[in-house]
Amino acid sequence: MDAYDVADLITEMGEKREYSEFVRSELLSVGLASWPVGSVDTQQPHTEDEVYYVVRGRAHITVAGERQAVGPGSIVFVATGVEHRFSDIEEDLHVLVFWAPPRRSRQPAAGS
Repeated sequence: MDAYDVADLITEMGEKREYSEFVRSELLSVGLASWPVGSVDTQQPHTEDEVYYVVRGRAHITVAGERQAVGPGSIVFVATGVEHRFSDIEEDLHVLVFWAPPRRSRQPAAGS
């Protein structure tokens, strides 16, 4: 069994403020994403479906032009290829990201 404590994952990430994957299987991957207060989310649409679960922090997310406030306990689904990003990050934001299929598993191979 693999078991994780989100507070420990946040501590391990430290000040790196990045994405850290901690679960990967054939059909799913899970990671922790972090954006500091006031930062800019520059992510582009992905080749996999995503579910975001906000663990800590407050911000807004815009998905396909629809804007929504998010905070601890918020869950947001983003379908493959849909434009989305966090904005107005009021408190350091820590988000669990569930990918299906696994993150970057559908990206074209380099040179394709």
